[in-house]
Formats: sequence, C-alpha cells, structure tokens
Amino acid sequence: MRTIWTVTGVDRLDFLQNLVTNNVASLTTDGIVWTAILTPQGKYLADFFVIRQGDALLIDIDAGIAEATLRRLTMYRLRADVQIAPSDVQVRRGVEDAPDGAFPDPRHPAMGWRSYGSEPDTSTVDWNALRVEHVVPETGIELTPDTFILEAGFERLHGVDFRKGCYVGQEVTARMKHKTELRKGLLGVRIEGEAPVGTPILSGDRVAGTLFTQSGGRAIASLRFDRTDDLVAGTAKIIVNQ
Repeated sequence: MRTIWTVTGVDRLDFLQNLVTNNVASLTTDGIVWTAILTPQGKYLADFFVIRQGDALLIDIDAGIAEATLRRLTMYRLRADVQIAPSDVQVRRGVEDAPDGAFPDPRHPAMGWRSYGSEPDTSTVDWNALRVEHVVPETGIELTPDTFILEAGFERLHGVDFRKGCYVGQEVTARMKHKTELRKGLLGVRIEGEAPVGTPILSGDRVAGTLFTQSGGRAIASLRFDRTDDLVAGTAKIIVNQ
C-alpha cells in the first residue's frame, strides 16, 4: 500500500532539497526522483518518490512508514512555507507500454513506470521477482533502521546525489563514498531450499549476512564481501551470483 501526499508552499523544493539524499531541485519540469531521508548518523529513516506535475509536488511513500515520516518532516519544517496534505491521487504501476503522463521508475528500467491520477492500480506484475532479479530493496524488508543507503545500493539505483550539497546524514554518506571501502552490501544470490526473511546467513560458524526477499530460486541478501563461500541460511544453501 502506498500513501500519496501533496506538498505545496513557496519553500517546498528548498525544504525537501535540504533534507533528502537526492537532488529534488532538478525537477524543474515534470519528473520523478527516488530519494531517502536519513538520521543525522546517516542511517535510513524512509524512502519515497518525489514527483513534479506542473506546479504540484507529490510524495509517494509506503503506507507503513508514512505517519512517522510525516512527523519527521513536520519537525524539520519550522518556519518554512510548506504544507503537506493527504492526496486523493492514486499510483499505478506497470511494465507494458506506459500511458500518457507516466514516469519511468528512476531506480531501474526493469521496474517499469509509475503513473499518478484517479485510476486504481490493477497490475498483476510479480514485483518481488523483478526486485530480486535486479537487487532493488524494499521498504521494511531490505531497508530498515539499521541500513546505510550505500550498502543498500542507492548509488546504483539513482537514489543519492553526491553533488547536491548538504542534507541530513550527508557527512556520513559522503565519508562512506569517498573515504572508506564498503565491507558489505546487498547482493543477488541463488537459494537452494527455503528460509524466512531475516534468517542469518552463515559461512562456516561465522555470520556472513542476512537473507531477504526470495523469488524463483533467487534472493536478495545482505552479505559481507569477504564471506561469500560455503553459505547457508537455516537449511537452505546460498550461492552468490557470479
């Protein structure tokens, strides 16, 4: 389930620009970006799409984190001329020919398009299969309060801009990009057997990571890059894709 907000007010673009990981100021014409809001320590709080349609801005966010995220945005609003209100707009998704006015999903071409209007979503696409195939993380599954966005693939998926200037958590994110080497991250793996989401992945007697979304014998896993051999999650065998 998704929640859609309308963001209005003179300061709407500047307000979001100073908070989120991506360059929403680039939306000078109709368009869409995927972005996140972080803690000051650089950890994930929420991810969402920002859409510009004419003079309007929409935020498209997972319903499960919408209320907490709205409280966070309201806390940062201070005296800015910004109003955030529920919208009757609905999001549709698909991978077939896009309707007029639809936007390509900015994360990956395989994720199809997103359209915002009055029609409900009737898609029967197996989105988990696409996410697993292309290692696209999902709110509340691969993306949790312990997540650093670079480990979750935000750079590869166009969810962070390193040239846009300051935002909450920017210093930690920039340091991870420029001064350290990532030791773990999300990878596509093959799985022989089954195990619940959240099952620890072991390499011998050492914890190597965590198993997440699975589909058709494949899965998304968070793994240490130095522990990718002889992996098991519960009774399932895990093989890192080559």
